[in-house]
Amino acid sequence: MRLDISNRTLYRFDNIVRESQNEVRTCPISDSSQHLIAYRLSLAPTTRSLAFYDYWGTRVDAFGIREPHISMEIVAEAAVETSEAGPRPEPCEWEGLSDPSFRDLHLEYLERTPHADWGDRLTEAGLEARDGDDLVATVVGIHDLVRERMIYETGSTHIGIDVEKVLSDGHGVCQDFAHLSVAICRSLGVPARYVSGYLFTASDETGEDTDHDVVDVETHAWFEAAIPGYGWMAMDPTNGREVGARHVKIGHGRDYDDVPPLRGSVSGGAGTEVETSVEIRRMDPSHQATVVQPPLTHADIGYPGLQSQQQQQQ
Repeated sequence: MRLDISNRTLYRFDNIVRESQNEVRTCPISDSSQHLIAYRLSLAPTTRSLAFYDYWGTRVDAFGIREPHISMEIVAEAAVETSEAGPRPEPCEWEGLSDPSFRDLHLEYLERTPHADWGDRLTEAGLEARDGDDLVATVVGIHDLVRERMIYETGSTHIGIDVEKVLSDGHGVCQDFAHLSVAICRSLGVPARYVSGYLFTASDETGEDTDHDVVDVETHAWFEAAIPGYGWMAMDPTNGREVGARHVKIGHGRDYDDVPPLRGSVSGGAGTEVETSVEIRRMDPSHQATVVQPPLTHADIGYPGLQSQQQQQQ
């Protein structure tokens, strides 16, 4: 499926900002289930940006505006070709999780994090979802449990809310569903990671498809669990479905803090009003990309840390 995406964020400041520093993570990745055709980032006020890949493999566009400004607009455009997910992995026993090489490879996705911590309530939920010795069925069970226990409700939570409280209250948005699933997986010793992206849908609440070719949505989140001998199994508990061709992945990390769409700081102490919009257009596969700038490859992009080290060695 060919999807063209336009993600626009507009900041209006109460007072003039002297300077701002920002990082944007809105560029879809290329992997086995999707191919990035083109990507372009437009900034106002106009300034140069530096692109690099972070520790988790997500493209970051970093930029600073070093002149007084009262507003800031960021428009990220992408063209992506997606495909349906492959077959669900075969039943897998838990013993594979104990393999030392597997644990070493996924250790960071087993640890507690600020947004994916757990206590007795989540541990009990994990034991309830566990399906005997079948790891794959257990991951599906965690997805089903979160879907059944939670109600999608915009504005009901905030990014710093404790996931134990999320489960207790029983409502939240996609990032809460994803964090809750990640925390329950880890409470059982299953490596899991948080995914940021988009979903082509008629409704952020239901995830249903539509006959329309253009939709207005929000950024989306889901989770992936590591299955020995298979790889990462992606599930979308907000919408009660496996990740497929209508999902577009931007990146992943331990939790939201590793893949925020935008992170920044300002000098000037101004209050902020934010407007965001995401439009996704389903295209005929033969349609020429409307985003003319080709995506950068790892070879094209510099790594600030490496550049700094090279300068010190010269």
